[in-house]
Order: sequence, then structure tokens, then C-alpha cells
Amino acid sequence: METRKDFSNNLLKRRELVVILNEESNPGFEIVKKEVARKFKADEGLVVLKNVKGEFGSGEFRVDAFIYEDKESMERIEPKKKEKKEGV
Repeated sequence: METRKDFSNNLLKRRELVVILNEESNPGFEIVKKEVARKFKADEGLVVLKNVKGEFGSGEFRVDAFIYEDKESMERIEPKKKEKKEGV
């Protein structure tokens, strides 16, 4: 895992990261989230992944991630997820 960009955004109370991950196949979001949290010594609940992009035939994946300082700022800034309706 190689860090391309590490920016501290004090206004939004988060770190903005661009990381290059080398894997043989497309890694899932949960695996990438654990790897980012482990590398940057952060709580896994405060890591938000925006993109995991790879090029065809390449083992490199670009990961865009945010690591928030606290739960309150994450809930305030990140968009709310819609819940599924029952019976659908």
C-alpha cells in the first residue's frame, strides 16, 4: 500500500487520502477499509471509502478515503443512507 496524497482538512475534521493498493483481484470495500484503518492507525468506524478504482489487467487499485476525527463530524458531513422499505 502506497500513499499518494495525505491531506488534513481541519475545517471538516478529517484526513483525505489517496492510496494505491496492489492486489491480484478486485478487493472488497470491507477489506480495503480494514487495510486503511490498520495502516493509518484509525478506528474502522471512522473510515469512509469513496472510490476503489482499478484499470483492466492491472493489479493497482486507487482508493479514495476519508478518516474522520470523531463520530459527530462524520455523521454531520456524510450523506445519510436510505433504508430499505419492508416488503420490497
